[in-house]
Amino acid sequence: MLTAKSYLFLALGIVVAFFVISWIAAERGRPGRKRLAPTWLQAGIGFVANFFDTLGIGSFATTTSFYKLWKQVPDQVIPGTLNVGHALPTVVEALAYITIIQVDMTTLTLMIAASVLGAWLGAGIVAGWPRRRVQIGMGAALLAAALLMVMTQANLFPGGGDTLDLQGMRLYFGLVGNFVLGALMTLGIGLYAPCLILVSLLGMMPTTAFPIMMGSCAFLMPVASVRFIRKGGYNLQAAIGLMVGGLPAVPIAAFIVKSMPLYYVRWLVVAVVVYTALALLRSAYSERRS
Repeated sequence: MLTAKSYLFLALGIVVAFFVISWIAAERGRPGRKRLAPTWLQAGIGFVANFFDTLGIGSFATTTSFYKLWKQVPDQVIPGTLNVGHALPTVVEALAYITIIQVDMTTLTLMIAASVLGAWLGAGIVAGWPRRRVQIGMGAALLAAALLMVMTQANLFPGGGDTLDLQGMRLYFGLVGNFVLGALMTLGIGLYAPCLILVSLLGMMPTTAFPIMMGSCAFLMPVASVRFIRKGGYNLQAAIGLMVGGLPAVPIAAFIVKSMPLYYVRWLVVAVVVYTALALLRSAYSERRS
């Protein structure tokens, strides 16, 4: 007899199949699109970003910083590239953490559904934005993410409660919060840090954030990616690099490394994210003047 977790995994498999088929069909039908193998740098970015993503740091901010530093991807297609390229590695993360960490399945399923709806609506908007608007949006979002990271590092948020589920008004606020976070994912701001804060504020055990945030991303990223793919709002070569580098990084981090001291790594990520945010805003300001 299938359990609730089995049905969730079955649904995830359907979403992944939809994503892969849509991706292949779109690229086959796109005239003039070159089939480019990723560079070692692009695959390396995918490995590093997804390795630390599996350990809870997040991948969007770090990947954006690498892209901006080494000029790998035009600013206007960074959000789409992040969602498309990190989608399949994140699915592997979700399978691992939903399996090993206990959480109420009703709460998990509803939180995932809210994030997917937010991502679907958000991707339809962001995929059509001009470059300057994407630069401003991503710059502001990254500064907000950096602030949340700093507050988390300084233990300025509640440590969480001891429940495995959300009920009543707490569930309502959780669904609204994850809907907003799903929409922000399409702008290139990661869901992990704010989701961990959301879950803790609502009184759940902090460990439950891992299946919730990774399960949410595993469902919403393929769904949002289809909209970016159909509009051509991503870099194919870089996205493949994230996928190729990221897929082996996830099991290495989850099952071999498992945990490592990340305190100073997080501060380094904060510094890099702030630098990247300011660089994006500076680029937007320069385009306005020109």
